[in-house]
Amino acid sequence: MKNNNTDQKSYVFTGGPGAGKTTLLEGLFNLGFSTVPEEGRRIIKEQQRCNGDGLPWINKKLFAELMFDASVETYQKMNSISSVNPVFFDRGILDTIGYLRLENIPVPAEMEIVARKMEYNRNVFILPPWKEIYENDPERKQTLEVAERTFECMYEIYSEYGYHVIEVPKVAVEQRITFVLDYIL
Repeated sequence: MKNNNTDQKSYVFTGGPGAGKTTLLEGLFNLGFSTVPEEGRRIIKEQQRCNGDGLPWINKKLFAELMFDASVETYQKMNSISSVNPVFFDRGILDTIGYLRLENIPVPAEMEIVARKMEYNRNVFILPPWKEIYENDPERKQTLEVAERTFECMYEIYSEYGYHVIEVPKVAVEQRITFVLDYIL
């Protein structure tokens, strides 16, 4: 199914962990744009606080379900805003499907149906792995190699769903912001 949605003003930033998505979103937020932080990171912090099992290193399937549900809820909440003004998402609904594929966990048919109905702008921005800025933290335990595989998987999944995947160059955040805004404005 081809995504021809160019009127939608919901833009996704995807790619592997540690590639600068959050920093790019913060820069856009500081310029007055609406941004949506990554659900996965929030869920990890929440699950750590309550000693929950929905962590990628404990129960990958539960983590994916929590991430998918939160991404759908956020998409629906932000949909009215993005019909008027640009909204930038740190990962989209399809990132959960990509995560499941990466982990060799079957993707429920219901997830695929929902993902096809909830479209973002057809231009999706992907940030490549960047060794010089990559670092681990309490929520990011993946290796750089996993980040590289995640990048490849996200590129494939968004392309498969008909999105035009645009690689953001490895340059200073100000230049990345200019690159993105030149595409959408």
